[in-house]
Amino acid sequence: MPWNNQTGGPWKGGNGGGPWGQGPRNTGGGPPNPPDLEQLLRRGQDRLKKVLPTRGGGRPANPLVWAAVAFVVLAFVGYNFFTFRVDPDELGIVLRFGGINRQAQPGLSFRLPYPIETVYTPKVTRVTPITIGQVQDERNPSANGRGIPQESLMLTGDENIVDIDFSVFWVINDATKYLFNMEDPATTVKAVAESAMRQIVGHSDIQPLLTQARTITESQVQALAQKTLDQYGAGVQINQVQLLKVDPPNEVIASFRDVQAAQADQVRAQNQAQSYANGVIPAARGRASQIIAGANAYRDQVIAEAQGQADRFTKVYQAYKAAPDVTRQRLYLETLEQVLGGMDKVIIDDQAGTGVVPYLPLNDLVKSPTPAPAANAAANRPAAASPAGPSPAGQRP
Repeated sequence: MPWNNQTGGPWKGGNGGGPWGQGPRNTGGGPPNPPDLEQLLRRGQDRLKKVLPTRGGGRPANPLVWAAVAFVVLAFVGYNFFTFRVDPDELGIVLRFGGINRQAQPGLSFRLPYPIETVYTPKVTRVTPITIGQVQDERNPSANGRGIPQESLMLTGDENIVDIDFSVFWVINDATKYLFNMEDPATTVKAVAESAMRQIVGHSDIQPLLTQARTITESQVQALAQKTLDQYGAGVQINQVQLLKVDPPNEVIASFRDVQAAQADQVRAQNQAQSYANGVIPAARGRASQIIAGANAYRDQVIAEAQGQADRFTKVYQAYKAAPDVTRQRLYLETLEQVLGGMDKVIIDDQAGTGVVPYLPLNDLVKSPTPAPAANAAANRPAAASPAGPSPAGQRP
């Protein structure tokens, strides 16, 4: 029964009140106390007597007129006392002798006259906003409202004070619970939302609330407020919690902004230093890798050249052991080719005679020597030299 745990029955001693002494809220439905039927009929009859023409003696001129009047009166009474209309955004709750009897969907429905059945039609699809922390101007809803410090000032978890204004959007999801479980739904939703916000803010630091934690705070407040309303059996669904303003108190807002600016500068400096480090460190690592790779390549080159020379010497030695004279002559010629191949040469034949002083082009000899092709070096070799004889300069291999 809707008046559980109440004293005095559903009307509290017959004074016409609801389960809590004020009656259920009629959000858009018919009045809980319709006009007296007998008085309404009497007034209608008096007006008809003044309007209808009568014969002598005060009787009506035609009985059909009385029949038409009776039909109109019956239709009027039937429409107003036996039917009711539910709008598309409403849901009809029919009470019979104070107890919930049925629900009526949008459209025209029948009911028994008052006080047998009473109908309430709450608007179940209308989204109702409630603003906490400020009062909106009804003449200009888009303008910023007047602040209410008693509602907006809250203590954070790090013992700071923050000024928070937010809105709660709710809708009816259970019309029966909404009508009979709460005396003032709007006040209850506002109190629950404010309590949930204070609880969430009391477990949070002020810096995240001012910056990146707004969405998280909204979702946490919505979940906590919905859980509390479900425990109350309020029949209300919270669709959204929206933070309108999250600022420090007006007395210290300038100091907080200076602190935020300093923190932003600190973050910017750290980002710049990190960016510089990200550019310098990879470059240094690249140069170090390049130096190491060059050193490794030079090491491999020197080792390969030394190994090649050692192999070449070993092969020459093996050839020398097999044919000493030929190998000696070959080494002699290759050495002369390497030494004299890139310079100008004057060859004097010992067999040319000793009585004539040879002509030497000294002017050409003092000039810087020009490298000669390898083919010319073979042509400049002494033709009459003995394979095993001494060199022109008197040297032996």
